Amino acid sequence: MTAIDAGQTPVLVGMRPPPAKASGALSSNGRDNPFDRIPMAAYQQPVWVQKGLLGRAWLVNDPAGVKQVLIDKVGNYPKMDMENRFFRALFGDGLLSRDGEAWRAHRRIMAPSFDPRSVAGYAGAMADAAAEFADGWARLDNDAEVDVSEAMTLLTLEIICRTMFSSDYEEMTTLTGSALSRSEDAFNFNLLDILPVIGGLRLKQREKKFAAIFAPMDGAVRRLIESRRADPGRTDLLGRLVAALDEETGAKLTPQEVRDEVLTIFVAGHETTASAMTFCWYLLSHYPEWEARLHAELDEVLGGRTPTEADLPKLPLTRRIIEESMRLYPPAPGISSRVAKEADVICGEKVPKGGVIAISAWVLHRHRAFWDAPETFDPDRFLPERSAGRPRFAYLPFGGGPRVCIGQMMAMTEATLILATLAQRFRLRMRPGHQVAIQHRVTIRPRGGLPMRIERR
Repeated sequence: MTAIDAGQTPVLVGMRPPPAKASGALSSNGRDNPFDRIPMAAYQQPVWVQKGLLGRAWLVNDPAGVKQVLIDKVGNYPKMDMENRFFRALFGDGLLSRDGEAWRAHRRIMAPSFDPRSVAGYAGAMADAAAEFADGWARLDNDAEVDVSEAMTLLTLEIICRTMFSSDYEEMTTLTGSALSRSEDAFNFNLLDILPVIGGLRLKQREKKFAAIFAPMDGAVRRLIESRRADPGRTDLLGRLVAALDEETGAKLTPQEVRDEVLTIFVAGHETTASAMTFCWYLLSHYPEWEARLHAELDEVLGGRTPTEADLPKLPLTRRIIEESMRLYPPAPGISSRVAKEADVICGEKVPKGGVIAISAWVLHRHRAFWDAPETFDPDRFLPERSAGRPRFAYLPFGGGPRVCIGQMMAMTEATLILATLAQRFRLRMRPGHQVAIQHRVTIRPRGGLPMRIERR
C-alpha cells in the first residue's frame, strides 16, 4: 500500500478515538495514544478550530469542506513548504515533495506503472511472496507467538522488492530492509523542526544521516536502473519507471528522479500496507463472527489454493474487511496540512490568509454525521446498498483530489492477496492480557509490536 502523492504527514494534532467495543481495546491515555487530545466535538462539528502554541489550525471534518480544499479551490490550499522540505530531506525530490508543474509531469509519467494492467502484472509476485511467507508460518509450532507488526513489515517489504526489482529482489530486500530499519529515528518529528534557523539545521542533519544510511541501497538502485535502460523489456515496476514517457512532452525520468521515486515508493508503500494488515489482524482477533465469515468466503472461492488476481472480484468480503479496518485505523491518519493563500470560508468558518488547514482521516472515519455506530467494526457498511449516498470525502484512506494516492489499486490488490493467503491457513490470537497502544510517526503502528499466537485452521 502506498501513501505516495496523498501527502501523508507526520505533523498531526492529537485526536481522541471513541472507546472501542471489542475486548482488548486500545489503551487510552495521553502517553500511549497520540489521538487522545481532541475532544468529542471534533467528531461532531464540520470544522473544529484548534488553538495551540503556534497559533490556530482549522481541522476540516465535513466532506464538502474537504472537497473545497482538495479539489474545488485546490490552488488556494498548497501543501506547507515545511512538509515538502521534510519529505525532500528524507526521500529526495519525489511525488511527496514536488508541487506545481513538476509534480504534474512526474504524475503523468508514473501513472501507467500503476494502472490496472500494470497492477495485474505485479499480482503474481505478490501472491507468491505471501504464499512463501505462509509456508514459513506453517513450519512454526502450533500456537507459536509472532510479532504480527514486524511480520507484516517483513512481508510487505519483500512484496515491494519483488514487484519493483523482480529477479533482483533478494539483494534489494536485504539492502532496503537494513536501510529502513536504521532510518526509523529520522521519522521522529517535533516542534524544533518547524522553528526558524533551528528547523533548517535539523533538516540538513537529517539529509546527511539519510544519505549515509541509504548509500549502499542507492548504489544498487543506480546499477539496476542502468541494467533496465540496457534491457528495456523488463516489466517490473523499476523497468516501467525507467522506460516511462510523459505523454505530453515525451520527457523521461532522469536516473536521480527514478531513484527518488523508488525510495518514496518503498517508504510510503510498504509501511502503510504493513500498518493496514497489522490492525486488520488485530480487529479479526476480536470479532470472531467476521473472521468466520471471512474463512467461509475463502474456503468457497479458493479451496486452499493460492489466490490470483482473477480471484479478487470473487472476494468482496475480504476487501470490505480491509476497507473497514482502514476506516477504524487509517494507516496514515493525516493528509498533509495546507496553508490558505487567500482568506476563505469553509463550511461557514472564516479562514484567514495564512491559515493552516488540517484534514484527518482518523476523525473523518469516526465522524458522527457520516457513520452509524462509528466505533464498531462492521465491514458490511461498505456494501453497495449501504454505501449509497455516503459522501465521497467521508472516507480517505488514500487521500483525495488531484494528489490522491497513485498506488491505491496496487495497495488494495496487495492487501487482499495477503489477507486471503494467510487467513485461509491461519487464525491469529492476541496474547492474553496484552494492551495495544498506538505509536504514530508517519504511519500508525502498535507501540512495542503486536504479539499474537498462530493457530492453524
